[in-house]
Amino acid sequence: MPTPPRQRASDFDPEVLQLFDQYVHGIIDRRGFLTGAARFAVGATTAAGLLAALSPQFASAQQVKPDDKRLSAKFVEFPSPKGYGKARGYLVKPANAKGPLPQVLVVHENRGLNPHIEDIARRLALDGFIAFAPDALFPLGGYPGDEDKARAEFAKLDQAKTREDFLAAADLLAHVEGGSGRMGAVGFCYGGGMVNFLATRLPHLAAAAPFYGSPPALEDVPKIKAEMLVVLAANDERINTAWPAYEAALKAAGVKYTLYQPADTQHGFNNDTTPRYDEAAAKEAWRRTMALFDRTLRAHG
Repeated sequence: MPTPPRQRASDFDPEVLQLFDQYVHGIIDRRGFLTGAARFAVGATTAAGLLAALSPQFASAQQVKPDDKRLSAKFVEFPSPKGYGKARGYLVKPANAKGPLPQVLVVHENRGLNPHIEDIARRLALDGFIAFAPDALFPLGGYPGDEDKARAEFAKLDQAKTREDFLAAADLLAHVEGGSGRMGAVGFCYGGGMVNFLATRLPHLAAAAPFYGSPPALEDVPKIKAEMLVVLAANDERINTAWPAYEAALKAAGVKYTLYQPADTQHGFNNDTTPRYDEAAAKEAWRRTMALFDRTLRAHG
């Protein structure tokens, strides 16, 4: 059977996309989405069908298989005494690395370490980085394999402890065997906000690429030493309203930063498992991210 053509954000009414954004960020529940989307359901397409169409399709988007022989991948538990006590993450290295490699911390969205973020970590490792992707949900049993359950569990986290878990993860990565000691971070949505926070707490962080994430506490912006690539979507009022104040703080603190905000994009446009994915914008955002990491994390000369 031929594969049906992939749907795009432009195939959905903007109000449906807004409802979906509210749903995935816990502003409304599943019933709220279905009720709101019902008036946009036409023909054989139901509100539940709209939700299914917008939800992630992990298998079809996977770029690097978990058992790719070019990589060495494993789950690692590590202590987090100021956080939940013990945490876990997905550590991926090139299988036949020669010499020390730069390290990149990968921070997931508000569903924990799902297959998409694991795939992102593997992509980074294929590009010659040691990638480490912690799972904030580990203290509650880990990513449950269901996005709705993951969101529900995520809301139960004590974020003060979770932030400490990510700081502990960064410490593990900074001292990982085979690492060069040059570290960057990339994160998406919730993970973008976490990367912004980590940049204020990790003076050794050389580069950071927060994708459509909430800004850190503005009074902490002067502590940022990393070069920042701030990636925002064009249509993302929930996040974008905070950008002018964040940008002003970055400028006032003399932090080196670049903004990439491609036109006609939705929150989550880099996530290639959903129709909000914008292929051209995502490829350019990733190219810029890799250029930043190559320039700031790799030894030259």
